[in-house]
Amino acid sequence: MQYDAIIVGGGPAGLSAALVLGRCRRRVLVCDAGHPRNEVSGGVHGYFTRDCIHPAELLRIGREQLKPYGVELRQAVVKDIQCGDEGFKVCLEDGTELRCRKVLLATGVRDRLPDIEGLKEMFGKSVHHCPYCDGWEWRDQPVAVYAPRHTGFGMALALRTTWTGDVALVTDGPSRLKPEQRAELQRFNIVVREQRVARFEGHDGMLERIVFVKGDPLPRRAVFLNTGFEQACEVSKQLGCSFTPKGVMQADKNEQTNIPGVYVAGDASRDVQMVIVAAAEGVKAAKAINEELQREMRERFTA
Repeated sequence: MQYDAIIVGGGPAGLSAALVLGRCRRRVLVCDAGHPRNEVSGGVHGYFTRDCIHPAELLRIGREQLKPYGVELRQAVVKDIQCGDEGFKVCLEDGTELRCRKVLLATGVRDRLPDIEGLKEMFGKSVHHCPYCDGWEWRDQPVAVYAPRHTGFGMALALRTTWTGDVALVTDGPSRLKPEQRAELQRFNIVVREQRVARFEGHDGMLERIVFVKGDPLPRRAVFLNTGFEQACEVSKQLGCSFTPKGVMQADKNEQTNIPGVYVAGDASRDVQMVIVAAAEGVKAAKAINEELQREMRERFTA
């Protein structure tokens, strides 16, 4: 085997796992496509000792700290992973084939962005997907939750009861809110706007107003999206990994998927999608991988 473990994805989960496995003297390769989920964000928030650090700088430090441990880093796209009797064959986009004993999928997810004029230019600056990550920056400011149908009910209440007293729910068309949900929103003075959205207006990535096809514009400083996400890499589906109804990979307490020898860490497998949580899951997965490699070595020596 060329490697004890190949890690697919070089974000916080993948680099954290690589650090632990490197310190365990394992032969590790990290393959990263170079497009992290938070690359447009202005800072990482809620990360102990690293609050507000730029995402690119956090990854730079993480890669730098792998050097003493011999971890190999490649900017490469993994196209296919095949299971064998003694391990895995990992096929890269350039045709390279690699062998390893264990695989860690730290591939993350991709946010679904609605096709609204002005939104992409504001995403990561004044349009966000996680109140826990960016709610503080818009405390006491007029914000909106963008969520078709009824899916923004919980996020709107969360913002209203934690970060700001001025929240609107924008459903971009007729909603499916239940009467009791409408009553709850009304109790907290959360305005519901069900008109179709025409565009987001502002300057230099900063939102000023939401413009509707019909009706008055809605002045807002920020928008939080509740539009879902999808797996950023198809390899997990090709392998046959199991998924939850929410679209994340299922894993046991040791971060192992239903495919023996394939582990997962980070946003691809959990509902709490924060950088510090992804890093912690990388540590858990690395520990489980190392312990499995230890067990296999003992079995070979006693066979």
